[in-house]
Amino acid sequence: MKQADYIDPNRVTQPSRTKALLLACCALLALLAISGWQPYDRATWVLEIFPVLIALPILFATYRSFPLSTLLYIGIFAHAAVLMLGGAYTYARVPLGFEIADLLHLSRNPYDKIGHFFQGLVPALVAREILIRGEYVRGKKMLAFIVVSIVLAISATYEFIEWGAALAMGQGADEFLGTQGDQWDTQSDMFYALIGAVTALLFFSRVQDRQMQQLPGSKTTTS
Repeated sequence: MKQADYIDPNRVTQPSRTKALLLACCALLALLAISGWQPYDRATWVLEIFPVLIALPILFATYRSFPLSTLLYIGIFAHAAVLMLGGAYTYARVPLGFEIADLLHLSRNPYDKIGHFFQGLVPALVAREILIRGEYVRGKKMLAFIVVSIVLAISATYEFIEWGAALAMGQGADEFLGTQGDQWDTQSDMFYALIGAVTALLFFSRVQDRQMQQLPGSKTTTS
């Protein structure tokens, strides 16, 4: 095949992927507006969706220099949707959580555990992608250890933020904390984040590896 006849598949798929990501971004902004239209508690909504407000500008700024795998963009979108839904209703009042509680005969709304599961799943994929593509870690076992450690550090930091909110706001922080009277809520939150991280490593690593290898200029390896 002559060099002139060769067509880089990355250059073919990139424009269509960019268009899809722009549509997803528009959908996310629309969902953000809907969630903030009449939230149950405005202060809680702001606190819950704040990570979305941080992530979107970063994704825009780094798209050309460091585009992410499609799997990771999907995960970020799903996590943002979980945060916005929790912010609109507060985690203890999300209707989906009540349906799950009735189905599983639970004594409390478990939607906050879905949020903390995603708090482990998506950051694990983010950390894994950065570590691999930056060639900061060699070896699958060390990679898995560092990814889980990063996730637990993020989860612990979030619990510190909740503690700070409780000290600053007093009873006004109850909606944000969403403990629902559970004295072990902090520990179980971190446990669900750990489950999310392990799920990402066990079930999504191969897909992520394949997609990273298809990114322009990729030379990723996990050996």
